[in-house]
Amino acid sequence: MADTLNEQELVQYIAGRTQADPLDIRLILKHEQDFIDKAHKNSKGDIDIDSDDLVDYVLSRRDVKLDELTVERILDAEMDYLMDKGLAGYAD
Repeated sequence: MADTLNEQELVQYIAGRTQADPLDIRLILKHEQDFIDKAHKNSKGDIDIDSDDLVDYVLSRRDVKLDELTVERILDAEMDYLMDKGLAGYAD
């Protein structure tokens, strides 16, 4: 995923939609990537991520000082960006 998107553009997009600090956004995205890296891929190579589990995982990290709503807004804005770029989508 990192090879196909511009991280700077992604962070700016999220910051514009959420008013979150870019350093906080990068931290949330780093923890999200850790969660994804540990997730199980299905037979098609896709990963099914439960957003509640992801938010719980991110909030459980010691260095995350944001509230649940802010984390959710950052992750939702990221998903909007990825869908706009055709890099991700929701499973049916």
